[in-house]
Amino acid sequence: MAVGTLSGLLGACTERGAGGSPPAPGPPVVRIGSFDFPESVLLAELYGRALRSAGYRVTVRPNLGSREIVFPALEQGYVDLVPEYLGSALGFAGLGEVSATADLATDRSALVRALAPRGLDALASAPAEDENAIVVSQATARGRRLHAISDLAPVAEGMSFGGPAECRTRPLCLPGLEERYGLSFGQVIPLDAAGDYTVSSLAAGTIDVGLLFSTDGRIPANGFVVLADDRDLQPAENVTPLVRRPTVDALGTAFVSILDQVSAELTTQDLTLMNEQVTVKHQRAYAVASRWLREHGLGH
Repeated sequence: MAVGTLSGLLGACTERGAGGSPPAPGPPVVRIGSFDFPESVLLAELYGRALRSAGYRVTVRPNLGSREIVFPALEQGYVDLVPEYLGSALGFAGLGEVSATADLATDRSALVRALAPRGLDALASAPAEDENAIVVSQATARGRRLHAISDLAPVAEGMSFGGPAECRTRPLCLPGLEERYGLSFGQVIPLDAAGDYTVSSLAAGTIDVGLLFSTDGRIPANGFVVLADDRDLQPAENVTPLVRRPTVDALGTAFVSILDQVSAELTTQDLTLMNEQVTVKHQRAYAVASRWLREHGLGH
């Protein structure tokens, strides 16, 4: 994306300091960006409010778009920090030349190497993981006797698939399902990254198979069935904040330590419960994040 286009897009985003007021004059503002789905916004609030509680000035820029927008925004300095997902970040930063695996240590080392020439650092990875999940309704699972993704092979040509528009080109989505599992769906319907339309379409039966994120609280709330990734397409997807090296140099080890403390406490179960509070119970992301930080002694 051209710099001018990216600058215009991000300039239109609303900046929000503590209490919704503009940041006051003082030390540099840490600008945290998120992807365009609820969990990413939640994570941006989580890390941002931990920093605010420690006295840093923070602006959250939510819902910037897909990785094709957010990653260049980080590289070019329009944002300073983005909560990322290990395997997906590695695949993107490695320009498709580095294959992510299910091994956290291996992928972290590869990601650090891929980010170095881009002026970016990978901070500590959280225990929390969120990966692509191939999901069907209970009725579809029973009717087609589906337990694992490989069970779709004999029937996929007669089924419809729905997920984010970028799923058509992402190696961990449709191209990977075709290569690893031999799946070719009869119809592919581009929906939303946030998952709202995917959830409603699965519930209504207007699609047969959907892609959601594994920590989406609407999966258990709707009784959806996650098909087992029995051929290990999905890599380790631990939450991993990426930050610009100049930001680390300017703010130092205390800044990194706060972010690492948040990551150290964040579990997959925590993330799933917080997602449910946001997407099912319709609580505000900043309120959910603030409550979790207080419960873990990381905010006030």
